[in-house]
Amino acid sequence: MPEKSPDRACGHPRPHDLAPPIRIPVGLVVLVGPPASGKTSFVRALVERRQVEAEAVVSSDEIRAELFGASAEPADSDAADAADARIFEERDRRIVARLAAGRSVIAESTNVTPQARERLIALARRLDAPVTVLRFAPDVADLLQQYAERGRTDLTAADIRAYAAVMSRDAGADRLRSEGAAAVHDVPGRRQAVTPAEAAARFTFAPCRPPGR
Repeated sequence: MPEKSPDRACGHPRPHDLAPPIRIPVGLVVLVGPPASGKTSFVRALVERRQVEAEAVVSSDEIRAELFGASAEPADSDAADAADARIFEERDRRIVARLAAGRSVIAESTNVTPQARERLIALARRLDAPVTVLRFAPDVADLLQQYAERGRTDLTAADIRAYAAVMSRDAGADRLRSEGAAAVHDVPGRRQAVTPAEAAARFTFAPCRPPGR
């Protein structure tokens, strides 16, 4: 009797019209991409398709909302720095807890700078967990269109362009591998006429672990 594929073993049917999905091992998955590049829609599709559990996604934006409220704005730069420090300490705590338990975790934030990724990769190295990077790199026109459609008020179009420039300069696949990523994969999007659900279907996450392992 043929062995079940990892995605089917975990109860994730694989669309027949796509190539075999890329297998992501248990470990740290770092999303890298500017705001409005599709990261949140992608992870939402992963959860909705039951490819990952909701707790596997650790989002700095969600932690900010949990700790300070969705519309809270720090009064000054010192307060903003203190808030950021608390947010990323909590993010790191959640990431370490999952990795220490032998479970995958997805770090959802922009992570376009080497400094942001260095902090995450250091956590994975402490626990001997592999790092997989998923890149979200739409062209600037698509990025700005997605930004306009989402009606974000916390960022300007100039901010989006600046993030895209940093992504282009500091988050190429070779650079990411040199920093310690075991694998780097580009996530398709609007430019390839791929929906978030279709993009999610192109990946399968590590097989379910038997109890007690």
